[in-house]
Amino acid sequence: MADQDLTKGEQTRQTILDSAVSRFGMDGFRATSVADVARDAGVSGSAVYAYFPNKEALFFAALDQDAAKVIDLGISALITTAGRQQWREELMLTLVGSLQTHPLAQRVLSGLEPDVTARVLDIPALNELRKGLAGRLHRDQLDGTVRSDIDPVVMANGAVTIIMCLLVGVVQFGDAGVSLYGPDVLAVLDAALDTPD
Repeated sequence: MADQDLTKGEQTRQTILDSAVSRFGMDGFRATSVADVARDAGVSGSAVYAYFPNKEALFFAALDQDAAKVIDLGISALITTAGRQQWREELMLTLVGSLQTHPLAQRVLSGLEPDVTARVLDIPALNELRKGLAGRLHRDQLDGTVRSDIDPVVMANGAVTIIMCLLVGVVQFGDAGVSLYGPDVLAVLDAALDTPD
C-alpha cells in the first residue's frame, strides 16, 4: 500500500514504526525509550501509546516489520528466479544481503537482544517464507526437477530452519562461513531434492 493510500492514523503509525526500527536497531531495546522513538517520529509520547500499549509491543511490531521486509525480498527472489539451483542461491544471497539495510533484524539475529531471541521463530513473515518455499518445491515437483516423494511443506519447514541458522551464523561470524559452508549446504539440499536418475 502506497503512503498516499494510508489514512492519517495509518501514516502516523507507520512513521512511529519506521522510527522504532531505526532506533531499536541502533541502540537496542533496553537503551531505547518510547520517548526516543516518539521524538524521532516527530510525535508526542502519548501518540505512540495510542498505537502500541507498551514498549515491548512497539519493539515486536518494529521487529516484525523489519524482518518482513527482509523476507519479502527473499520471497521475491524465490518466485522470480528460474532454475532450482539458481533460486536457492538467490534466496540465500538476497536474505544475507538485505540484512545490511535492516538494522533491527540484523541486531536480533546477532544475538544482541537475547531476551527476544525465541520470538524470532514466531515472526509472521516466516510463515510466508514457508508457504513460498512449499509452493516453489511443489511447482518444481510438477516440472520434474524435485523428487515427487517428498512433502513440500515438511521440506519448506526444514529449509526455513536451515536458512535461519545460516542467517544467524552469517550475522554473528561473517561472510566467511557462507563461502566455507555454503556449497556444502546446497549439496545437502541437492541430495534431498534431486530426482532419481
